[in-house]
Amino acid sequence: MITIQTYQPEHCQGIIDLILPIQQIEFKVPITLDDQPDLFTIPEVYQQGRGNFWVATSAENRVIGTIALIEFPPHRAALRKMFVAAEYRGKTYGLAQSLMDIALEWCIKNGLKSIWLGTVPRLEAAVKFYEKNGFDRVAADDLPLEFPRMAVDTLFFVKQVH
Repeated sequence: MITIQTYQPEHCQGIIDLILPIQQIEFKVPITLDDQPDLFTIPEVYQQGRGNFWVATSAENRVIGTIALIEFPPHRAALRKMFVAAEYRGKTYGLAQSLMDIALEWCIKNGLKSIWLGTVPRLEAAVKFYEKNGFDRVAADDLPLEFPRMAVDTLFFVKQVH
């Protein structure tokens, strides 16, 4: 059984064990753990204001998925750390969609009007997933000044939340 809950400190190592191999080995994104100090300070970075961080765990309590929101003014959120373990991707489990649905519901419930995100072109399945979920591409020059941009990101998206 898959469980999705808000981040708890006992998830920290499991999150790192999920995210780093996906970034570095599977998709060869040039990013290290040192480039992501937020993974050690999730409550301070993500669980502030109207932001949050969710963790999906397997029946064995292994971290198999994550999604996070960082609030930025006015009434906007940056989508971050959306990762799903390879064996849980796709329609069989629908885990990525469940995580996205939780984040969207959170935005609606908390009065956030839009979700912005950055990614890299080589994450083709993620790009298709965002587009399928109603995210529109936006030029880097059109990003809000307040958007917390990651250095590796070169593709950007926005979705209006109703």
